[in-house]
Order: sequence, then C-alpha cells, then structure tokens
Amino acid sequence: MKEEREAESIDVRNPSTFVSHLPIHQDGSCNGLQHYAALGRDRQGGSEVNLLPSPFPADVYSSVAKRVEKKRLEDEKSNDPNVKELAVALRTALPDSVPRKVIKQTVMTTVYGVTMYGATQQIKRQLKALEIDNEQLGRFAAYLAHKTFASLHDAFTSSMQLKDWFRCCARSIVSLMRPVEWETPLGLPVMQPYLKLQKKHNKLCLLPVMMKQVNAFPPNFVHSLDSTHMMLTSLHCHRLGITFAAVHDCYWTHACHVDRMNVLCREQFIHLHKQPLVQQCAKVAIYSSNSNFHLS
Repeated sequence: MKEEREAESIDVRNPSTFVSHLPIHQDGSCNGLQHYAALGRDRQGGSEVNLLPSPFPADVYSSVAKRVEKKRLEDEKSNDPNVKELAVALRTALPDSVPRKVIKQTVMTTVYGVTMYGATQQIKRQLKALEIDNEQLGRFAAYLAHKTFASLHDAFTSSMQLKDWFRCCARSIVSLMRPVEWETPLGLPVMQPYLKLQKKHNKLCLLPVMMKQVNAFPPNFVHSLDSTHMMLTSLHCHRLGITFAAVHDCYWTHACHVDRMNVLCREQFIHLHKQPLVQQCAKVAIYSSNSNFHLS
C-alpha cells in the first residue's frame, strides 16, 4: 500500500494537488546543546548547532569527531611515551579519522549528565561494533571519552561553564536540606524528586539526596526548556490550524505546513530565549539558599 502511494505521488503531474497524510519530520540539531548555547549566548557553540546563519547545515557530531582526531594527532607527537604509544595504537586500530558514530551518543548525552564512565561505555560499544581488539577496547574507549569531553569544552566553552554554574546553584540549595525547585517559563512548578526518608529528632523527614539533586539539575532544567519550546510551538500551530505532533525534539506536520511550522519553531525558540532565564534561575537560587551567584 505504501509503495503504491509513493508511486502515485511520483506519477502525479501537479504535486501540489496530491493528497498526502504522511507526517513530515523536522528533527532538532542536538537540542540540549542548542538550549545551552542560547542560554550562554555562546556564538561559537551556537554556530556548531545551527543557531547562526550559515550557507550549509552544521553537523556538531562531525565537528567534535574532527576535534577528537586533531587531539589524537597531537598526541602522536607527545613527549610522554605512554600517551604517544596509545595515540599511535589507536591510529593502527582506526586507520581513518575517528568515525562520527563513535562519539555521537556521547555528544548527545553530555548535556544530560553522562559521566566519564558512562561515556567510556558508550564509546566502547561503538568500537566493539567496529571489531576492535577486545584487549584494547577499554583503554581506547577511555582515551576517546576523555578527548570527546575536552573537544566539547573547546567548542562550547560558555555553555559548559554555564552547566557547571547550574551545578553550583543546586549544590548551595541542597546544602540547606532543600530540594531544587524552579518554575518553567510557562508557569509549571518543578521539584526534583530525589529524596530519602531519614529519622531526625524522632521524626521521619524527607531529605534531598545531594549528588542526585546536583547532577540532575542541569539536564532537568534544559529538558524543561525543551518541553516549553515544544509546547509554545504546538500552541501557535493550533492557533493557525496546523496539525502538530512531536516525539522529544522531532516535530511533525503535514507536507503543506512544513515551511510554516519551521518558521514558528524558530520564532518560539527566539521568544523563549529572549527572556532572562539564567538571571531568573540565579534569583531562585539566591532566594532558596541565601547565597550570591555571580554571572561572569
């Protein structure tokens, strides 16, 4: 049936008269990094994830892979024999440049709190799929995970500093035995549910779990902005009679409405990030912890 409809669409003389019910997908360019770049007014990082005008679409995964390969080439000339040996051994195992797919998942999940251990496991799975020697998998994966993190900090300097600042805010709040709370730009109250029951003064109290609260705040805050952007786009599509559906950062509509939805999506992203979101976050942190958080 699907093949018959595709054949009909190709044979029709005037494509604009062909009735299509298939949703057309418009996927984000690593949305987490887009939000970080916009929050931190990070021009360099923004250019990597298509926030700035460009004659060609940017591919952040290929860009980071090139940075990783550059660092590996530099290590081949290192004065440290161990570093040099590892870089050369990796070159033997991967004669071409570091493949994009090897580091893609790590780049995607960095903004959502992936640890060095988690990144190493992700890359290890990719290297295993490339049939790299099992005895070398562990050290190659750890090396590439470290280089991927370093490359992301090079490409998204302001964004990564902002991520660290979010963690600092969360740590100060939780140190006063309070869970991290905030309100999304649409007015939805959010409280992180990472709590534990503890007996205090003969009473059972719900107390925040420090590490979970701190580590979860940056990704949860960005998720809340991502969902706000989706909701704003959905509301404006509904107002204009445009059918809208979405899965995470992938927006769908009918073929006839794709161009209009693309404009709405960008307009609502700009509208969202014109608000002083970081400053509002600082005010919440100051109110919750009675501390000062300087934005440099």
